[in-house]
Amino acid sequence: MSGMPEKSGLEKSRPEKCVQRRDARETLRVEHLGKSFGSHEVLRDIDFQVMEGEVISIIGASGSGKSTLLRCINMLEEPSAGKIYYRGEALQNTPKKVSSYRAKVGMVFQSFNLFANMSALKNCMIGVEKVKKQSRQEAEELALQYLKKVGMGAYVKARPHQLSGGQRQRVAIARALAMKPDILLFDEPTSALDPEMVGEVLEVIKQLAREGLTMVIVTHEMAFAKEVSSRVVFMDKGVIEEEGTPDVIFEHPKSQRTKEFLGRFMNR
Repeated sequence: MSGMPEKSGLEKSRPEKCVQRRDARETLRVEHLGKSFGSHEVLRDIDFQVMEGEVISIIGASGSGKSTLLRCINMLEEPSAGKIYYRGEALQNTPKKVSSYRAKVGMVFQSFNLFANMSALKNCMIGVEKVKKQSRQEAEELALQYLKKVGMGAYVKARPHQLSGGQRQRVAIARALAMKPDILLFDEPTSALDPEMVGEVLEVIKQLAREGLTMVIVTHEMAFAKEVSSRVVFMDKGVIEEEGTPDVIFEHPKSQRTKEFLGRFMNR
């Protein structure tokens, strides 16, 4: 099957860097977040804030704690220290509270995590039905809306094994969007894709940025991060080493570690 997106819902326009609104509210905040696995400390004293409408790219070398930070934010990993605040309220780690929170803070994984025995449509419907308790008809309407939005309207009956990697990732994005999240987290959304499939997924994310969706994106795609982000966070050895606008981080980094990392990455 072709890996190119359908035109409907994904018309390309001139890239536009996300600019945070002056009246934006704080959506998410983590304070003094830490995470250890046994004696191995992966995250140390992380302070992190997400404002409404921001697109934040998290960059850094493998093993710097980027994906673990996202998993803690989504409560897939329980932090060892610190607190997470959503809309100003401290998150309580109970099944009911976490389930409700995850419906608002969605996540797209690098490995797609689609149900192999379900069609693209069913994959996008199940969360709406089971978590948000909406009717089958409502779930189907939402699923169709977002599959069309990401250019997958022609593949609603296809199962994951019938789709390319790029198509599967676009279904995964549609599934997350169908939950109508306040924030969408992306954990290296293109790392499992063949190079020719990367562009179609990045174009979907760029379109979401243009529409003002709040996103936090762990990525190794430096040109993409520079183009789409309102803020870039550089992580190193479990801490936030430096953060700022794309122009500051990519053109005028202050930290020597940031300079070394970008020097290796940008010169490849």
